[in-house]
Amino acid sequence: MKKLLIVLAIIAVAVTGFMLRPAKPVDVRMGKASTGTVEALVSNTRSGTIKACNRSRLSLAQGGQVSRLYVAQGDKVAAGALLLELWNDDMKAALAQASAQVRMAELNKASACRQAEADQREARRQKELHKKNLASAEQLDRAETAAEITRLSCQQNDAQVSQANANVAVQQARLTQTQLTAPFAGIIAEVNGEIGEYATPSPPGVATPPAIDLIDDSCLYVRAPIDEVDAAVIRVGMPARVTLDAFRDQAFTGKVSRIAPYVEDSEKQARTVDVDVTLDNLPDDVRLLVGYSADIEVITAEAANTLRIPSEALLEGNHVLTLSDDGKTLKKQPLTLGLSNWTWTEIKAGLSDGQPVLISLDNPAAVDGARVKVLPDTPAAGNASAGNSASGSGQ
Repeated sequence: MKKLLIVLAIIAVAVTGFMLRPAKPVDVRMGKASTGTVEALVSNTRSGTIKACNRSRLSLAQGGQVSRLYVAQGDKVAAGALLLELWNDDMKAALAQASAQVRMAELNKASACRQAEADQREARRQKELHKKNLASAEQLDRAETAAEITRLSCQQNDAQVSQANANVAVQQARLTQTQLTAPFAGIIAEVNGEIGEYATPSPPGVATPPAIDLIDDSCLYVRAPIDEVDAAVIRVGMPARVTLDAFRDQAFTGKVSRIAPYVEDSEKQARTVDVDVTLDNLPDDVRLLVGYSADIEVITAEAANTLRIPSEALLEGNHVLTLSDDGKTLKKQPLTLGLSNWTWTEIKAGLSDGQPVLISLDNPAAVDGARVKVLPDTPAAGNASAGNSASGSGQ
């Protein structure tokens, strides 16, 4: 029995020693509070789209057989360029006939007006002779009557010239209905039709493919849907950043140019407001295409040269875990926050520049009061030299 008690005492001492031994330090990664820029951002809920400021899906005003096709897909055209033409030989002949009638009416007017000038001179001469009793009153009356008749004939022929010109305008308008011209300079995106085919205009309310799809690729913008809650803080003129899947390693700058005056209420989708961002000057080696998917971040507020921490270090309740004075134990530190996004959070009070903050929050053992060992390969996310929040998209 005595030996059993001794063994039990030894086991008890061993267990007690094991339980009272110092806990093994937890390996953690620490960032640092640093000085930099923090932005309040609003981003789109679904992918946006690159759009052209001017885009026309052109169709003919009347049907007919395609006689001439002056462009192909991808061609650049100037404003007013002729793109497509229906068979219109009869209308061209009618226009030529109307133009000839104008010429004839102008000649008739010139002849009548020249005769009217001669008769006016003759009437004045007869009037002078009548004053000197060298011409009778009957002669004077005949001369004045003839002058008045030819004057009216001149006016009549002038009206006939105007009528002939109006007829030319009518024939030209009819001819124009068979021709498709570019309303602005741009690039041909699509051509629907071949020479010899019959082109039919779209009936009212029925969408048919356009004869020519013309895009002005010199002016582009991004349209993206923003959640109705976030859209309330956006204003026209606010700066924005644009990223595209086609240029993953680049971000482009722009400004908000339009906010839709209504909310989109599409079925099975959140209610959103369309926001347009006009791009600033693009690099020479970047060529955007209409239809590219794009994302926008509208910068609604900015704090420069402010104290900030990586947003990943922030814990629920607006606090972080920092190091105690001995540098070996974690302690809870409450904070007063300012602007925030997914990358950075502004610190109004609670930390000083360079103070470490825990960023390895995936370790459940890293809690307030835990002994820790700071790993030397801490990421540079907390360094003061790190960039601003271009990659973040928070509220």
